Amino acid sequence: MRPLETLIEAFLAAEVAHSPVLASSLGLTAHDDRLDDLSGEAFARRAADAAAYRERFAAVPDAALGAEERIDRDLAVAMLDGRLIQAEWAGWKRDPLVYSGTIVSGVYGLFLHRLRPEAELVAAACARLAEARRALEQGRANLEAALAHPLIVERAIGSARGGARYVRDLLPSEAADPRLREQLRAAGADAGAALDDWAEWLGELAGSAHGSWVFGEERYTRILREREQLPWDARGLRDLGRREFERLDAEMRTLALRIAGTEDWHEVIDRANREDHPRTEAAMREAYEVWTARARDFLVREGIVTLPEGEECTVEPSPVFQRPVIGVASYIAPPAFSDSLTGHFFVPFAPDGASPEEVDERLASNSHGGIPTTSVHEAYPGHHWHLVMRRLHAAPLRRVLSTPYFNEGWALYAEQVMRERGFFQEPIQELYHLEATIFRAARIVIDTSMHLGEMSIEEGVAFLRDRLAMPEPTARAEIGRYAWWPTQASSYLTGCLEILRTRTAWLERRGLGGVPIADLDPAVLREFHDGIAMSGSLPPGLARRAMLGG
Repeated sequence: MRPLETLIEAFLAAEVAHSPVLASSLGLTAHDDRLDDLSGEAFARRAADAAAYRERFAAVPDAALGAEERIDRDLAVAMLDGRLIQAEWAGWKRDPLVYSGTIVSGVYGLFLHRLRPEAELVAAACARLAEARRALEQGRANLEAALAHPLIVERAIGSARGGARYVRDLLPSEAADPRLREQLRAAGADAGAALDDWAEWLGELAGSAHGSWVFGEERYTRILREREQLPWDARGLRDLGRREFERLDAEMRTLALRIAGTEDWHEVIDRANREDHPRTEAAMREAYEVWTARARDFLVREGIVTLPEGEECTVEPSPVFQRPVIGVASYIAPPAFSDSLTGHFFVPFAPDGASPEEVDERLASNSHGGIPTTSVHEAYPGHHWHLVMRRLHAAPLRRVLSTPYFNEGWALYAEQVMRERGFFQEPIQELYHLEATIFRAARIVIDTSMHLGEMSIEEGVAFLRDRLAMPEPTARAEIGRYAWWPTQASSYLTGCLEILRTRTAWLERRGLGGVPIADLDPAVLREFHDGIAMSGSLPPGLARRAMLGG
């Protein structure tokens, strides 16, 4: 075995040893009966291991490696650099979701993918649930009021309550055997009580929490340059976001004028939201299912990607525990090291206890004009197609290490190329696609400004409300997400623009730089799309190298 292969094998073994829940999500079922160690000592060990492995990968010389191996080495270095930057931030001292989220997702994923017989799944789930109190006690020991911010703590309270309901009331139905169902009910009752107690404790923490969510300019810039291999600093990225926002706004004004005789695209979209949205959550799910199938059929006809045999994307209501913290569609891929090719597209149902007005507001924000672009983003040829291709073709390291700047950038690029090839046939669908894109430009502006310490929570809410006409409750949920997950909100449009830049250079090398995408031979686009998707979820700078060399 070559030295880099040996190093990668040792690194991946350490990854799953640190996180049994990660191992399960990757399809490595031998770890299913254990929950992560979430003690402060465990986080310190993981940071120390990251530093040690970072130096070991960086020490592998170019001369010993081929071109693809150099990308693997540089991927490991970049992602470990990012992990060390995040370690400085000490999210495990700030964010309660580190603890409750690990418990709930660690059980939910077992039954979502069902990679083992039911009796083994139930035994593993019960073993993990039995460790819930220990994990939450570790959270109580680790979280610091001087670092935690009330907004982030309050988000976690809703998730903990949703998680308690899931493990106590919904999880038992995952077992068909009555005896196994009773085992889940008993284990879930104890874990649910622990999560209820946790939510109560978090309420007290929220009252005393006085930390900051500001990630800081230096850290933000280092994530962009060291992890993502991008040329911008945080302020340069913000300038890019502002330019894109103005460019998209001008294009949307022109399109709105053609649709409705007014340049006020906010008014056009608001009217469509109010007048043309599903009237029930069940109808919303069905509409997403219809458009997911239409997007896949379009790819079959157009031939701009290779559709793997046996892949499937289900369209389901969002998990109960996810609804309080994520108000938009989401996706979970098939495990990277399993035989499954089934992905799960989750439609954003309202949280428990939501008023009829809040449910209707969510339905209006998933209007029939916007559902096509979201279906493309989450499924075909967005997240589902890309991550299935990665699962089938990428090297093991590239199936484990990934960045949102490629994953989310790809999904937004998927919307763009589907528009270029004529999938959105009604102008209102194109306007919604552009709205999804300008929203991502706004995210860049707000996320960088917030984490530079130059925009408050209220100013961020006002930006979304005034510049995008976003309802205030939705805007507040968004801003809470940016505070909770620094740098991620910028990944969508930033990554998309980099993929477009790479595509332009790739086509120019083939003498096709001036050809409109609508007129390109589908086989040419298919070669580019298949190639970049099979390379993994690389930082954008490395994805460019993978496609162009150098």
